[in-house]
Amino acid sequence: MSIYKKIAEIGTKFIPKSKLFKHGFNLSPMYRRSTGRVINVSQDLLNVVVRIPISYKNRNYVNSIFGGSLFSSVDPIPMVQLINLIGDDYVVWDKSAEIYFKRPAKEHVYADFNYTTEELEDIKQQVAEKKEIEIKKTTLLTTKDRNTIFCEVHKTIYVADKAYYKNKRNRKK
Repeated sequence: MSIYKKIAEIGTKFIPKSKLFKHGFNLSPMYRRSTGRVINVSQDLLNVVVRIPISYKNRNYVNSIFGGSLFSSVDPIPMVQLINLIGDDYVVWDKSAEIYFKRPAKEHVYADFNYTTEELEDIKQQVAEKKEIEIKKTTLLTTKDRNTIFCEVHKTIYVADKAYYKNKRNRKK
């Protein structure tokens, strides 16, 4: 069990899960270095909003936000969000990611991460039937008013039944 899972396990006894998600990310050394900040998490964890402020810490040679900061600010959110939404009966891993830059980001950037209850039920149903699946999530990095898109991130997330996954790993040994 990771240190982050241990903190979450203990912390949720005292703090609502949504607040722990937000502040846990923002205080985590690995996430702080991305320069992104989680600014809002819905009570049900279905919606997360991240802001990447432009600053001296992430400006590149041409005075826009460094692409690595854009990517690292959004990379962990969909996987960790899904883990917290579907529970411990599943194995969830990032499988791949692609980033498509549309234009330089010379102002604060925002990203919305959304899951629906229908989507979560569909994931659980597919895993029950197939034992392992891959889902694709797309995140747009935009201006605050969501009118200008700076880049698009496509993530492929692997989801499996935990017992099936353990059995599969044991067979490979």
